[in-house]
Amino acid sequence: MTTRQHDSSVYEHIQGEERFQELKRRFRSWAFPMTAAFLAWYLLYVALSVWARDFMGTKVFGNINVALIFGLLQFVSTFLIAWAYSRYAEKKLDPVADEIRHEVEGRTE
Repeated sequence: MTTRQHDSSVYEHIQGEERFQELKRRFRSWAFPMTAAFLAWYLLYVALSVWARDFMGTKVFGNINVALIFGLLQFVSTFLIAWAYSRYAEKKLDPVADEIRHEVEGRTE
């Protein structure tokens, strides 16, 4: 395996291009709102666990209470977000990133 030295000016040039800026904008427009939504959901779970103990302790069926269901939904939401991001990246981010990568590889060879 060999490593090639790349001219930093190539990367500086790509970083300043409109396509790269669009790629960053697309990523941020998905990642930041989704991060905020997930953190709000998580903090709701924590807040309810601290200040709404009676509600969280409400038995739904058998020994299963609201807190356990909300806790398990944290895992479900994590996997759903990962799945949704992979689909979003495949459609909106990867094609642009591949174009940019091929352009950089062409310049540095």
